[in-house]
Amino acid sequence: MPNLEHPAYPAATLLHLESLVPCRESQVSTLLSIFGERQQFSFPSIFIYGHTSSGKTYVMQTLLNTLQLPHVFVNCVEYFTSRLLLEEILIQLQSCSSETEKTSHVPCDNLNDFVRLFKQAVASRELQDQTLYIVLDRAEQLREMEANILPAFLRLQELTDRNVTVVLLSEIVWELFRPNTGCFEPFTLYFPDYSIGHLQKILSQNHPPEYSADFYSAYINILLGVFYMVCRDLKELQHLAVLNFSKYCEPVVSGEANERDTRKLWKNIEPHLKKAMQTVYLREISSSQWERLQRDDGEPGQLKGLSAHTHVELPYYSKFLLIAAYLASYNPVRTDKRFFLKHHGKIRKTNFMKKHEKTSNHLLGPKPFPLDRLLAILYSIVDNRVAPTANIFSQITSLVTLQLLSVVGHNDQLDGPRYKCTVSLDFIRAIAR
Repeated sequence: MPNLEHPAYPAATLLHLESLVPCRESQVSTLLSIFGERQQFSFPSIFIYGHTSSGKTYVMQTLLNTLQLPHVFVNCVEYFTSRLLLEEILIQLQSCSSETEKTSHVPCDNLNDFVRLFKQAVASRELQDQTLYIVLDRAEQLREMEANILPAFLRLQELTDRNVTVVLLSEIVWELFRPNTGCFEPFTLYFPDYSIGHLQKILSQNHPPEYSADFYSAYINILLGVFYMVCRDLKELQHLAVLNFSKYCEPVVSGEANERDTRKLWKNIEPHLKKAMQTVYLREISSSQWERLQRDDGEPGQLKGLSAHTHVELPYYSKFLLIAAYLASYNPVRTDKRFFLKHHGKIRKTNFMKKHEKTSNHLLGPKPFPLDRLLAILYSIVDNRVAPTANIFSQITSLVTLQLLSVVGHNDQLDGPRYKCTVSLDFIRAIAR
């Protein structure tokens, strides 16, 4: 029995729609109930939110295209100003009005012009008898536009006196949208993250025709067992599934194992999945380069990217500042004289030093240090003379922005800022080389 039922649409269409949106049947059913029939007035505005790759954009596009509902789909990141956004909505309306008639571009400077031109565009399409849907993807960008844009879209049905529904898609909750002056409250709908069972079902649908569904499902089960704890992004998992499947099939292709010999298949794919763990989300190399590296049985150290710490693009003095910050974070203050002065004299070992000499500073973590100590160590490790110019201080700020250093305490403290180095020893060794 199908999960989607609606009297206004054929059962075959709803069954096809259900097959296109797996694990999102409840959300689609809610949207169909809100939309109602074509000629009915729907809710003025709908706010759909959820984390990245939870199916918001895909479900809305599939729903509107499958049911052939008139709609406009705009990405607010691509059209980042109010004028670009309003003009793009009108352009899409005009381009869909007729295949033969091509209207000239009409500039839209404000909301008054938009409401007037919108009424004309809707009248030309003869849409008085069905609902028009305006979908604004990445709607959080509306908060950066003029203060009247968001409230106007929420009440566009009232402003235009037309059968129109505005759908906002966002990754943040509605409470972060609501203006201080108040506005019309939209209907909110939450898209939860896909569970591991949902991901297994969705990814298993893309199995190649030359292999059985059970064989590909077992591969997806292994893939999720490795990557689910660190990556739950459906798009990234689909990319990883396509990238590593050829390596998983090698024992079957060569005849060393059959499709049911899961132990041999796992032993063959395990080291390659561990390599792929190093580059999740990074895209440091292309898919063709990754496949070539797998064929050559390359080691992870051959990956030229941030994950392997083989090459870091930093200015000349920023590298020395980062090394000095690491030395200041992991070396006690009392050792500065011994390490960084040529004629430091005789250092007398105290009982305190003997008591703590077995404790590794790397186990205790980085310690905060003042700016004066950082600059003093910098002057001692750089061969040539370094003047404390604005360039040096701006590079310290850049290191904080890159999260290679962190500021400890408040910025308004009187005794100067204190910093802490946040990078590992391997990272510093790569820079020091």
